[in-house]
Amino acid sequence: MIHEVDEVLKSLLGGGALTGSGIEVSFEAPTRDWAARRNAPVVNAYLYDIREDVARRQRGQMAVRDERDVVVRRRQPPRWFRLSYLVTAWTKTPQDEHRLLSAVLATMLPRELLAADELPGSLGALGLAVPVTVAGSQTESRSLAEIWSALGGELKPSLDLVVTAPFPAFPEYDAGPPVTEGAAVRVRGLDGDPPESAERAHRPHQVAAARAARAEAAARRPGPR
Repeated sequence: MIHEVDEVLKSLLGGGALTGSGIEVSFEAPTRDWAARRNAPVVNAYLYDIREDVARRQRGQMAVRDERDVVVRRRQPPRWFRLSYLVTAWTKTPQDEHRLLSAVLATMLPRELLAADELPGSLGALGLAVPVTVAGSQTESRSLAEIWSALGGELKPSLDLVVTAPFPAFPEYDAGPPVTEGAAVRVRGLDGDPPESAERAHRPHQVAAARAARAEAAARRPGPR
Protein backbone atom coordinates (compact mmCIF):
# COMPACT_ATOMS: atom_id res chain seq x y z
CA MET A 1 0.00 0.00 0.00
CA ILE A 2 2.82 2.46 0.77
CA HIS A 3 4.13 2.38 -2.78
CA GLU A 4 0.61 3.12 -4.04
CA VAL A 5 0.39 6.15 -1.75
CA ASP A 6 3.77 7.26 -3.15
CA GLU A 7 2.32 6.94 -6.65
CA VAL A 8 -0.66 9.11 -5.75
CA LEU A 9 1.52 11.77 -4.11
CA LYS A 10 3.91 11.88 -7.05
CA SER A 11 0.98 12.55 -9.37
CA LEU A 12 -0.49 15.22 -7.07
CA LEU A 13 2.77 17.03 -6.30
CA GLY A 14 3.85 17.01 -9.94
CA GLY A 15 0.47 18.32 -11.07
CA GLY A 16 -1.73 21.15 -9.89
CA ALA A 17 0.24 24.39 -9.63
CA LEU A 18 3.40 22.61 -10.88
CA THR A 19 1.85 21.18 -14.06
CA GLY A 20 4.24 21.56 -16.97
CA SER A 21 7.08 22.89 -14.82
CA GLY A 22 9.22 19.76 -15.18
CA ILE A 23 9.96 19.77 -11.44
CA GLU A 24 11.13 16.35 -10.25
CA VAL A 25 9.42 14.66 -7.29
CA SER A 26 11.75 12.53 -5.17
CA PHE A 27 11.11 10.20 -2.23
CA GLU A 28 14.74 9.70 -1.23
CA ALA A 29 16.05 10.71 2.18
CA PRO A 30 17.27 14.33 1.87
CA THR A 31 20.72 13.70 3.32
CA ARG A 32 23.83 15.81 2.66
CA ASP A 33 25.02 13.32 0.03
CA TRP A 34 21.68 13.41 -1.77
CA ALA A 35 21.61 17.22 -1.71
CA ALA A 36 25.13 17.35 -3.16
CA ARG A 37 24.16 15.06 -6.07
CA ARG A 38 21.07 16.91 -7.26
CA ASN A 39 21.51 19.29 -10.21
CA ALA A 40 17.92 20.42 -10.89
CA PRO A 41 14.96 21.76 -8.87
CA VAL A 42 13.35 19.01 -6.81
CA VAL A 43 10.35 18.61 -4.52
CA ASN A 44 11.28 15.97 -1.97
CA ALA A 45 8.64 13.97 -0.05
CA TYR A 46 10.49 11.91 2.55
CA LEU A 47 8.43 9.30 4.43
CA TYR A 48 9.70 9.68 7.98
CA ASP A 49 6.96 8.11 10.12
CA ILE A 50 4.43 5.26 9.87
CA ARG A 51 2.01 4.50 12.68
CA GLU A 52 -1.53 3.21 13.12
CA ASP A 53 -4.41 5.62 13.65
CA VAL A 54 -6.00 3.65 16.48
CA ALA A 55 -8.97 6.01 16.65
CA ARG A 56 -10.13 4.55 13.31
CA ARG A 57 -9.85 0.90 14.32
CA GLN A 58 -13.12 -1.01 13.91
CA ARG A 59 -14.39 -4.38 15.12
CA GLY A 60 -16.63 -6.94 13.47
CA GLN A 61 -16.79 -7.89 9.80
CA MET A 62 -17.38 -6.15 6.49
CA ALA A 63 -19.42 -7.60 3.63
CA VAL A 64 -17.81 -7.93 0.18
CA ARG A 65 -20.39 -7.77 -2.61
CA ASP A 66 -20.20 -8.79 -6.26
CA GLU A 67 -21.59 -6.94 -9.29
CA ARG A 68 -25.10 -8.23 -8.44
CA ASP A 69 -24.86 -6.69 -4.96
CA VAL A 70 -24.80 -10.18 -3.41
CA VAL A 71 -22.56 -10.80 -0.39
CA VAL A 72 -19.86 -13.25 -1.49
CA ARG A 73 -17.21 -12.81 1.23
CA ARG A 74 -16.71 -11.31 4.65
CA ARG A 75 -13.53 -9.75 5.95
CA GLN A 76 -12.23 -7.78 8.88
CA PRO A 77 -12.33 -3.98 8.61
CA PRO A 78 -9.07 -2.45 7.34
CA ARG A 79 -6.52 -0.92 9.69
CA TRP A 80 -5.69 2.74 9.05
CA PHE A 81 -2.12 4.05 9.13
CA ARG A 82 -0.80 7.60 9.15
CA LEU A 83 1.98 8.00 6.60
CA SER A 84 3.87 11.22 7.42
CA TYR A 85 5.96 12.86 4.72
CA LEU A 86 8.47 15.69 5.13
CA VAL A 87 8.01 17.82 2.00
CA THR A 88 10.86 20.17 1.07
CA ALA A 89 11.87 22.14 -2.02
CA TRP A 90 15.44 22.16 -3.33
CA THR A 91 16.68 24.87 -5.71
CA LYS A 92 19.61 27.28 -5.86
CA THR A 93 17.89 30.14 -4.02
CA PRO A 94 15.60 30.29 -0.96
CA GLN A 95 13.10 32.44 -2.86
CA ASP A 96 12.61 29.74 -5.49
CA GLU A 97 12.24 27.11 -2.79
CA HIS A 98 9.54 29.20 -1.12
CA ARG A 99 7.72 29.49 -4.46
CA LEU A 100 7.77 25.70 -4.82
CA LEU A 101 6.43 25.22 -1.30
CA SER A 102 3.66 27.73 -2.06
CA ALA A 103 2.80 25.73 -5.18
CA VAL A 104 2.65 22.53 -3.12
CA LEU A 105 0.32 24.20 -0.62
CA ALA A 106 -1.91 25.49 -3.42
CA THR A 107 -2.11 21.98 -4.84
CA MET A 108 -2.68 20.02 -1.62
CA LEU A 109 -4.91 22.30 0.47
CA PRO A 110 -8.06 21.63 -1.63
CA ARG A 111 -7.41 17.87 -1.58
CA GLU A 112 -8.58 17.02 1.92
CA LEU A 113 -10.07 13.73 0.76
CA LEU A 114 -9.02 11.46 -2.11
CA ALA A 115 -11.92 9.49 -3.60
CA ALA A 116 -11.55 5.73 -4.09
CA ASP A 117 -11.69 6.04 -7.89
CA GLU A 118 -8.59 8.26 -7.77
CA LEU A 119 -6.53 5.60 -6.01
CA PRO A 120 -4.52 2.90 -7.80
CA GLY A 121 -4.37 -0.87 -7.42
CA SER A 122 -5.36 -2.60 -4.22
CA LEU A 123 -5.72 0.75 -2.44
CA GLY A 124 -8.53 1.77 -4.77
CA ALA A 125 -10.04 -1.73 -4.66
CA LEU A 126 -10.97 -1.22 -1.00
CA GLY A 127 -13.46 1.43 -2.12
CA LEU A 128 -12.56 3.84 0.70
CA ALA A 129 -11.75 7.55 0.53
CA VAL A 130 -8.34 8.56 1.91
CA PRO A 131 -7.89 11.68 4.10
CA VAL A 132 -4.96 14.02 3.43
CA THR A 133 -3.71 16.83 5.66
CA VAL A 134 -0.91 19.29 4.94
CA ALA A 135 0.92 21.69 7.26
CA GLY A 136 -1.19 20.60 10.22
CA SER A 137 -0.12 20.32 13.84
CA GLN A 138 2.49 17.61 14.25
CA THR A 139 1.30 14.69 16.38
CA GLU A 140 4.28 12.36 15.98
CA SER A 141 6.70 12.03 18.89
CA ARG A 142 9.73 13.07 16.85
CA SER A 143 10.28 16.78 16.22
CA LEU A 144 11.42 18.14 12.88
CA ALA A 145 14.73 19.22 14.44
CA GLU A 146 15.38 15.61 15.46
CA ILE A 147 14.54 14.40 11.96
CA TRP A 148 16.95 16.84 10.33
CA SER A 149 19.61 15.92 12.86
CA ALA A 150 19.17 12.22 12.01
CA LEU A 151 19.45 13.04 8.31
CA GLY A 152 22.70 14.90 8.94
CA GLY A 153 21.47 18.14 7.39
CA GLU A 154 20.56 21.64 8.44
CA LEU A 155 17.02 22.65 9.36
CA LYS A 156 15.08 23.65 6.24
CA PRO A 157 11.55 25.03 5.58
CA SER A 158 9.21 22.08 5.13
CA LEU A 159 5.58 20.96 5.04
CA ASP A 160 4.25 18.05 7.05
CA LEU A 161 2.04 16.01 4.72
CA VAL A 162 0.01 13.16 6.24
CA VAL A 163 -1.93 10.54 4.28
CA THR A 164 -4.14 8.25 6.39
CA ALA A 165 -4.40 5.10 4.29
CA PRO A 166 -6.32 1.84 4.87
CA PHE A 167 -4.47 -1.47 4.91
CA PRO A 168 -6.48 -4.69 4.50
CA ALA A 169 -6.69 -6.92 7.57
CA PHE A 170 -6.76 -10.63 6.80
CA PRO A 171 -8.16 -13.33 6.87
CA GLU A 172 -11.11 -13.15 4.47
CA TYR A 173 -13.93 -15.70 4.60
CA ASP A 174 -16.32 -16.96 1.92
CA ALA A 175 -19.96 -16.19 2.67
CA GLY A 176 -22.74 -18.78 2.43
CA PRO A 177 -25.28 -18.67 -0.42
CA PRO A 178 -27.92 -15.94 -0.13
CA VAL A 179 -31.27 -16.80 1.50
CA THR A 180 -34.02 -16.80 -1.13
CA GLU A 181 -36.98 -18.12 0.93
CA GLY A 182 -38.37 -17.45 4.37
CA ALA A 183 -38.38 -19.95 7.22
CA ALA A 184 -40.76 -22.94 6.84
CA VAL A 185 -42.36 -25.28 9.41
CA ARG A 186 -43.27 -28.79 8.25
CA VAL A 187 -46.10 -30.60 10.10
CA ARG A 188 -46.46 -34.40 10.63
CA GLY A 189 -49.14 -36.50 12.28
CA LEU A 190 -49.60 -36.62 16.04
CA ASP A 191 -48.12 -40.14 16.23
CA GLY A 192 -45.01 -39.01 14.42
CA ASP A 193 -45.95 -40.79 11.20
CA PRO A 194 -46.42 -38.83 8.01
CA PRO A 195 -50.05 -37.92 7.35
CA GLU A 196 -51.87 -39.40 4.39
CA SER A 197 -51.39 -36.21 2.44
CA ALA A 198 -47.97 -34.88 1.59
CA GLU A 199 -46.11 -32.73 4.15
CA ARG A 200 -47.23 -29.12 4.16
CA ALA A 201 -44.91 -26.18 4.55
CA HIS A 202 -46.35 -23.42 6.72
CA ARG A 203 -44.40 -20.25 6.03
CA PRO A 204 -44.78 -17.51 8.65
CA HIS A 205 -45.63 -14.78 6.13
CA GLN A 206 -48.35 -17.00 4.61
CA VAL A 207 -49.84 -17.71 8.05
CA ALA A 208 -49.86 -14.01 8.88
CA ALA A 209 -51.57 -13.21 5.57
CA ALA A 210 -54.24 -15.87 6.19
CA ARG A 211 -54.93 -14.51 9.66
CA ALA A 212 -55.25 -10.98 8.31
CA ALA A 213 -57.69 -12.18 5.64
CA ARG A 214 -59.84 -13.97 8.24
CA ALA A 215 -59.88 -10.91 10.49
CA GLU A 216 -60.93 -8.69 7.59
CA ALA A 217 -63.72 -11.11 6.65
CA ALA A 218 -64.98 -11.23 10.25
CA ALA A 219 -65.07 -7.44 10.39
CA ARG A 220 -67.29 -7.33 7.31
CA ARG A 221 -69.90 -9.72 8.73
CA PRO A 222 -73.07 -7.98 9.92
CA GLY A 223 -73.43 -7.98 13.70
CA PRO A 224 -76.49 -9.21 15.67
CA ARG A 225 -79.57 -7.01 15.50
